Amino acid sequence: MNKELERARRAFRAQEPIQPPDAVRRNAIAEAMARFEEENADAAQGSEDRERLMKDGGAWTTGFRWRRIMNIAFPARMGLLAGGVSLAALSVFAFNSGLLNDILRSSGGPQLKVDSRADQAANAPVSLDAAGERVTESRREIADISLSEAVPAEHEIQSAAPPQSMAAKPKSTVTRALLQSGAAQRGREADAVASASPGDYRTQHGYQDQGRDRFADITPNQQKLVSEAPVSTFSIDVDTASYAFVRAALNRGVLPQKDAVRVEEMINYFDYGYPVPDDRSVPFNADISVMPTPWNAETKLLRIGIKGYDLQKAEAPRANLVFLVDTSGSMNAPDKLPLLRNALKLLVSSLKPDDTVAIVAYAGSAGTVLEPTAASDKAKILSALDGLGSGGSTAGAEGIRQAYQLAESGFDGDGVNRVILATDGDFNVGITDTEELKSFIERKRETGIGLSVLGFGHGNYNDELMQALAQNGNGNAAYIDTLNEARKTLVAEAGSTLFTIARDVKIQVEFNPAAIREYRLIGYETRQLRREDFNNDRVDAGDIGAGHSVTALYELTPAGSAGGLIDDLRYRQTETPAAAELSDEYGYLKIRYKQPDSDTSELIGVPITADSEVATVEAASNDTRFAAAVAAFGQVLRGGRHTGSFDYDDIIALARSGKGDDPYGYRGEFITLVELAKSGQALQPLKE
Repeated sequence: MNKELERARRAFRAQEPIQPPDAVRRNAIAEAMARFEEENADAAQGSEDRERLMKDGGAWTTGFRWRRIMNIAFPARMGLLAGGVSLAALSVFAFNSGLLNDILRSSGGPQLKVDSRADQAANAPVSLDAAGERVTESRREIADISLSEAVPAEHEIQSAAPPQSMAAKPKSTVTRALLQSGAAQRGREADAVASASPGDYRTQHGYQDQGRDRFADITPNQQKLVSEAPVSTFSIDVDTASYAFVRAALNRGVLPQKDAVRVEEMINYFDYGYPVPDDRSVPFNADISVMPTPWNAETKLLRIGIKGYDLQKAEAPRANLVFLVDTSGSMNAPDKLPLLRNALKLLVSSLKPDDTVAIVAYAGSAGTVLEPTAASDKAKILSALDGLGSGGSTAGAEGIRQAYQLAESGFDGDGVNRVILATDGDFNVGITDTEELKSFIERKRETGIGLSVLGFGHGNYNDELMQALAQNGNGNAAYIDTLNEARKTLVAEAGSTLFTIARDVKIQVEFNPAAIREYRLIGYETRQLRREDFNNDRVDAGDIGAGHSVTALYELTPAGSAGGLIDDLRYRQTETPAAAELSDEYGYLKIRYKQPDSDTSELIGVPITADSEVATVEAASNDTRFAAAVAAFGQVLRGGRHTGSFDYDDIIALARSGKGDDPYGYRGEFITLVELAKSGQALQPLKE
């Protein structure tokens, strides 16, 4: 016994401070103490050999006995344990060698009954109680985890003395801190460790993926000859995820991937002061302007703006919301789960008292964290959010299924029913095929339950999947990179996020060949529709939320202009008399939409005439110039195929000229981003 203790003393004196995963460290100590508490629960009180169990800060401790045990094994080393020496390594060493039982035996105390059930614990079924706390049907046992599993291989133990400041900590303080920490974290951290696969380096060691963000391939729209393709049709898009992702990349000093730049989402990030409709009977107004193109003197820039009717808070229907939260190991980063929790707290603060919130969390499996709860019980909702921790793989499909099931159970026929998915999109368990998930979401939207998506993090962000889910779930997609972005999206623009005023909104523009030779739609590549889809009410399109605005830009080449990119056909047909008679019209705008409670579309038609045109860029409104600057920036980030020599300095000058009133600083922030792009790296250096 003495030889074994002496070997232990020498080993821990020589050990360099190491940092095992927090979950393993806390769980090891918590489990050792929990088992010790269980075995001593019936100990006689007042006995000469057995001390009374005392409640210390919410956790049971045996006072002097625990200190005596630690001092027998490691005299004058309690400060060392509180400092650099791995507490997880101590617990694992004690379990594997039988040292702790020998210590207990020598001190007259009962021995711990230790089972090697780590593998069973990893597969133990998980459930969650009403308060949102994770529990398991059997206690998570981690006694069989070896030191090599708990610590990365590259962290070899080397000889080093602990810092004096650590060694000087009082023993009683250390003991109390260990017990309190273990009791508070035992259930949640045990579940996180058990659900993580042994080889999941990201979960256990804080590893962050890099350069694995996924975006759908985008082929930019090309010039179209009006004589061959006079009609342009697309679905509106109110998403803003691309702009926020581009901003996050530039703030890290890196240029975004080209396919991460969806120009229409960058343009639609900003409000342009379009007139608001007077009532809900016609849910939006169309605002049209034409000006010379800033990057091409031979073309014109057509701006089409739509502003949705804005609901007052008193008018807003009751909301039945289900937060579907990704708690997998890939969410273990400051810009993921911690930011996600705070973002959803902001949304909760903006809800009405009779709105309801439920929470489903998913990792290796999925479960209900919070049953539908009135928003007036804010403390309960916030407590459930605070209880979320990350660990394990990502069963996103199962989480989506359970979230819809919960939304259906609380369905309000007169209210808003929506699942809000908050994730980095890294689905890797269960159904992971995008098309299969889209099919499920399409079927569910017919029940009246929408899906909105909030994206978080970088390095392993699956934008392609999230866009597909949002577009097919009658919802919108946003990317949250800062708490200020969460406030903008979920508080300031909560109405446009939650309350739909028009469904399946489609835009179709027919250009007059007598006035316009060529055209190019800027952006909306993923929203293109066939010409016949416009009048087909079975074809899904984008929705507009309360107060939302949508902007679309076309670059037009006038008839007779030298700036055309497509040669005339040798045998082309002559223009029709009808087109010649309407030469004062550039084209005709048609907007088709459905009221929220209708399956039959309605039509709005507006001619695009020279009356909407200004002769110079300087004569255009601030909003129009600024929208043009954002469009130019997006195109330049994608390679500048159509912007010629128009560069970042030109964009900055144009944006400054159109900055106008900027109460929240969004336009000023944009100008800063263009400045950052001038020095941005094409590829982020690999982190060591």
